[in-house]
Amino acid sequence: MAKPEIAERAEQLRRDLEYHNYLYYVKAEPELSDPAYDRLYRELAELETAYPEFATDDSPTRKVGGIELSEFEQHAHSIPMLSLDNTYSPTELRAFHQRVCKLLGSEQVEYFVEPKIDGVSISLRYEDGRLVRALTRGDGIGGDDITANARTIRSVPGRLLGNQPPAVWEARGEVFMAKADFEKLNKARAAGGDNIFANARNSTAGSLKMRNSAEVAKRPLDAIFYARGEIAGITMDSQSGFIEALNSFGFKTSPLNRLCEGIDAVLAVIEDLGAQRDSLPYEIDGAVIKVNDTSLQEELGFTAKAPRWAIAYKYAAEKAITKLKSVTIQVGRTGALTPVAELEPAFLSGSTVSRATLHNFEEVARRDIRSGDFVEIEKAGDVIPAVLRPITDRRDGTETPIATPTTCPSCNGPITASDREVAIRCLNAECPAQVQNQLQHFASRGAMDIDSLGEAMIELLVDNSFVRTPADLYELTAEQHDQLSRFEGHGSRSIEKLFDGIEKS
Repeated sequence: MAKPEIAERAEQLRRDLEYHNYLYYVKAEPELSDPAYDRLYRELAELETAYPEFATDDSPTRKVGGIELSEFEQHAHSIPMLSLDNTYSPTELRAFHQRVCKLLGSEQVEYFVEPKIDGVSISLRYEDGRLVRALTRGDGIGGDDITANARTIRSVPGRLLGNQPPAVWEARGEVFMAKADFEKLNKARAAGGDNIFANARNSTAGSLKMRNSAEVAKRPLDAIFYARGEIAGITMDSQSGFIEALNSFGFKTSPLNRLCEGIDAVLAVIEDLGAQRDSLPYEIDGAVIKVNDTSLQEELGFTAKAPRWAIAYKYAAEKAITKLKSVTIQVGRTGALTPVAELEPAFLSGSTVSRATLHNFEEVARRDIRSGDFVEIEKAGDVIPAVLRPITDRRDGTETPIATPTTCPSCNGPITASDREVAIRCLNAECPAQVQNQLQHFASRGAMDIDSLGEAMIELLVDNSFVRTPADLYELTAEQHDQLSRFEGHGSRSIEKLFDGIEKS
C-alpha cells in the first residue's frame, strides 16, 4: 500500500478498535469475537511499528482499553489493572517462553497456570482486614466504585480471616455466574415477561452496575480471585504463595490452578483444562500463564500495556457446519437492516444454535453466501453466532442468492444506503420494529432501567398502538391499564408491575 493508504488504514483501525472497546467495556454487548478483535489490534500494532510516523498518542495500542462510566463514583487503582497479551497456539506460547528465558538468562522457569474465567474483573481493597473499596477494572487506570454491590456477593469476604491481617491487601479476581444459576435466572425472567440475558458475562456486568444493591443481592453472583494489587505489611514471594494467602484470608480460588516446571508441563495443563471446559460449572475461555517467582516477575517487568511475565492462552473459537435454510431481516432501533441466517440446529459451545448473524448485505455479497448453502458457523465468548463462510464444494445447484431488500420488511417503507457506511436503513421513524427496539433500549439498565418492560410487553404495547415513542409510556392511563389487563397472558398483576416500573423510572 502507498503511504496515504497506510495512514488511512491505520486511522480506520483505530476508529474500529475504539468502537469495539466501547461495545465490550461499556455496553457489554460485543460484536466481535476475541480472535477477530485481536486480528484488528495486531494489524494496527504492526502498521504503527513499521510506520511510526502514523502512530498516535491516543491509539488503542497505547492504552489498556475501555471507557470510563459516569454512573458510579470513580477512583484510581493504586496499581493499574493491566491487560494481558494473548496467544492462540502452542507455537506462540513457546515463543513467549523463549522470550522469558532470554530475559532471565535461564532455561529453567517455573510457571503458575490458572483457568481464564469468562467474567467481569474486580479489585477489592482491604485496610487492616476490612473491605473498604471495590472497583471495576474500568480503563485499567481507574474504575467505578461498586463497593455496596460487591458486599452482596457471598464469595467476597467482608473482612479477612485471621488475627493479624496485613495493613493493605488488594485482591483481584473475576465475578461470574455459574452456568446452572444463569440458566435458572433466565427462566425466571422469561416467566416474568422480562428480557432474557444473552450470556452469563453480560448478565454479570449488568448486575454489578445496578444502582440498588438489594437487587444485586438477588442475582446469583460468584467470584474467584487470582491476582494482587497493592499489598503492605506482608511479603509475597510467589504466585502460588499468593494463592495460598488468598485461601487463608477467606477468598475463593480455583481448584484447577497448577504449578508447572517448564513449558511442556504448561501445555499439558492447558490441554487438560480445555478437555474439562464443557463440564466445568462456569465458563472459561482459556488459561493464564504466570512466571511463579515474584522476584523474577519484577526482573521481567512490564511493557506499556501488559506484564512480560504473564500471558493469556485463548482457546480457539468453536466452529460447526450446518445448513442455511433461509434469511430473515432484523430492523434495529436506528433503522439498520441486518440479515440473519436461519439454520438447521447445530450444537456449538454448549448450546444449540439455530440462528446466526450475517452482519450486512455487503458482506453477504462479498462472501457469496446463498440460501441453501452449507455454512461454517462460529460462536466465541460473548458473541452471538456468526456465519464465517459457505462450503462451496457442497453446493448442488439448488442454492439461491440472498437478495438485498428494496423496502423495509417491517413497515414496507423506503430504505436507503450511504457511501459512508455498509448498513442499509429504514427511513420511517414510526416503523414498528424500530419503535420496539427503541423502547427496549430506553427501558434497559443503562438507560431508564424499567425492568418490567420486556420484549413481550413492548410488542403488546406497540402492536396495539398504545405506545409509539418512549414518551408515550408516561401518558398511559388507568383506562389503558384495564384494557391491557384483558389481553391473554397479561393479567392485572403484570400490568400493575409495568405501571409501577414506569412510575419508578
